[in-house]
Amino acid sequence: MRVDYDPVADALYFHIGGGQVVSSEEISPGVIVDYDEMGDVLGIEVLSYSKRKLDLDRLIRLSHEELVAEVAVL
Repeated sequence: MRVDYDPVADALYFHIGGGQVVSSEEISPGVIVDYDEMGDVLGIEVLSYSKRKLDLDRLIRLSHEELVAEVAVL
């Protein structure tokens, strides 16, 4: 998994899979999940990252399913 941070947008993006995004869903305020045509998760964007209390070291060790569940409750 690759993680990118955009300081201008204060957005963190978890790159989970390769492919083309065909749909996105805001699963909680400021947390958007990108899906491919098969419904598999390609990435997760967390807006207002600096205002959230996230342990990035712990999050990057989670499985994709655990990560989605964890950020869904932000």
